[in-house]
Amino acid sequence: LKVRVVRSSPPSSQFKATFQESYQVYKRYQMVVHKDPPDKPTINQVRLVPVSFEDPQFQSSFNQSATLFAKYQMSVHKDTPSDCGEHEFTRFLCDSPLEAEHTADGPDCGYGSFHQQYWLDGRIIAVGVIDILPYCVSSVYLYYDPDFSFLSLGVYSALR
Repeated sequence: LKVRVVRSSPPSSQFKATFQESYQVYKRYQMVVHKDPPDKPTINQVRLVPVSFEDPQFQSSFNQSATLFAKYQMSVHKDTPSDCGEHEFTRFLCDSPLEAEHTADGPDCGYGSFHQQYWLDGRIIAVGVIDILPYCVSSVYLYYDPDFSFLSLGVYSALR
């Protein structure tokens, strides 16, 4: 048995060279020990979309997100359809007092409010509403398709 310590942050050349192999061990471990399904969302299935009706990604996914929100609210929180319509969705999870800001020393996505969308087979299965601020990330709300509750997307989102 040989054990190596490789720097992960910032990623060293050894870390980069062994990343895929390490990831496959991690994925197998999660499936065997924690019974994760093989199709649990991966980083490639998560999109960070600015909450802005001027953003094309936000616009193109808005109806799907609003529909998923209503399904979640009615199933999990027993809301009535009138409690979780498009207007309520927009007021609760799209209207934000934060203004988008990009600074040279900030993250590539900038600061502001975002929808962290979890996609599987071409559709959104969960959305984490987050605020990215200079010294923290604030989780505002998470909603998911109740049909995928077995994926523990709330836990996955919190850890991510």
